[in-house]
Amino acid sequence: MIRKLLRKVFTRRTVKTPPTGEPARIPVDQHGIRREQVSPAAIKVCTTLQERGYQAYVVGGAIRDLLIGREPKDYDVATSATPEEVRALFRRSARIIGRRFKIVHVMSGPETIEVSTFRANQSSETDSHGRVLADNIYGTQAEDAVRRDFTVNALYYDPTTETIVDYRHGVADLRQKTLRMIGDPRIRYREDPVRMLRAVRLAAKLGLVIDPAARAPIRDMAVLLENVPTARLFDEMLKLLMSGNAVRCIGQLREEGLHHGLLPLLDVILDQPVGERFIWLALENTDERVRTDKPVSPGFLFAALLWPEVTRKWKEHQAAGVAPYPALFEAMDDILDTQATRLAITRRIAGDIKDLWALQPRFDKRTGKMPYRLIEHPRFRAGWDFLCLRAEAGGISQEIPDWWDRFAHAGHGERDELLNATPPGDATARRKRRRRKPRTETGAAEGAPETPPIAS
Repeated sequence: MIRKLLRKVFTRRTVKTPPTGEPARIPVDQHGIRREQVSPAAIKVCTTLQERGYQAYVVGGAIRDLLIGREPKDYDVATSATPEEVRALFRRSARIIGRRFKIVHVMSGPETIEVSTFRANQSSETDSHGRVLADNIYGTQAEDAVRRDFTVNALYYDPTTETIVDYRHGVADLRQKTLRMIGDPRIRYREDPVRMLRAVRLAAKLGLVIDPAARAPIRDMAVLLENVPTARLFDEMLKLLMSGNAVRCIGQLREEGLHHGLLPLLDVILDQPVGERFIWLALENTDERVRTDKPVSPGFLFAALLWPEVTRKWKEHQAAGVAPYPALFEAMDDILDTQATRLAITRRIAGDIKDLWALQPRFDKRTGKMPYRLIEHPRFRAGWDFLCLRAEAGGISQEIPDWWDRFAHAGHGERDELLNATPPGDATARRKRRRRKPRTETGAAEGAPETPPIAS
């Protein structure tokens, strides 16, 4: 309680409420973000635009992350210059992208700075549900602040003066750990239903509490996500799962009633005890890799999320009389086709998912030439990691991934020993070769039926 009171007092002293319609201009000694902390590429873009007479600020997530001590992964710039004017200034290093929302990507070495023009608080085109289809009406900085989604994203940082321009009390909300919607939440969710997913992702990522006014309509309005293009839905789900807080995000999605329709089989998967453990292990491992700056494969994560349902379908097809391998591929297509109704999984990621699934039964074959061919497969390491995850979840014996690890790192002599020793429980142990019966003088095997004469 004392800590909350001190925070409120600190907020009131440092962030003075401006006159109505005027933004708070917070100096560096109160917000603490120094110019040196900001990307040089973002500073260069702002400086170039300002020198030509345009307004330009580092905006949104980067400033929000810097305020809470996080390292931003990317930087956005908001400016009074139109996309065409921005492109003219940066020439070959810039390109205009987008149709619904035109922005400019300015490349600076390995870094890409996303530059958007201040938007007016109105839309040029909406559908019957109120979703904005086009948003290229330009306006002032004040109008741009009003049309942003959350107060913590409506922060503008001027690297020249090291000042934060705050129209919607975003700094105060961030210090009070509150995620507050700008405007009427119901109207804003209708304009862009993806904002409901974004609210969950930001709250989980930043450790914020969604403001009751913004949270209340989510469960009732979740059906609006059905009108969102599958490609946008997939992009937002990818951000959510790769945020480093996937476990919390998935948990909060379920609390808010937003998991239905995103991954159509998520409820079924999480209701299965074995599948649930497998999925949460995959999410926890992904979060850990993101936090430690290790590479993360979207294909691996989606393959893990859907694997329990693939195995169920695989068994169904085999029970119907389909051979094991064709049954697996039919199950893979069934599951991915179901997901495609709501998530536009890219062809490349779908290919990665199928590769991981198709490799799993091959790990059962630990005799003959198969192990030699398998360890040369370009996806062997990813497939083995998936195998380890299955063992960790209790779906298979740990002995199987351990055997493959020894085989992959062994010399030729040791590999022969591993192959000659029949692995315990191996379903593909060597079969005894059937002895051929001795042939008679006529060349036919004893006991074989005579060949019927050819009809004349």
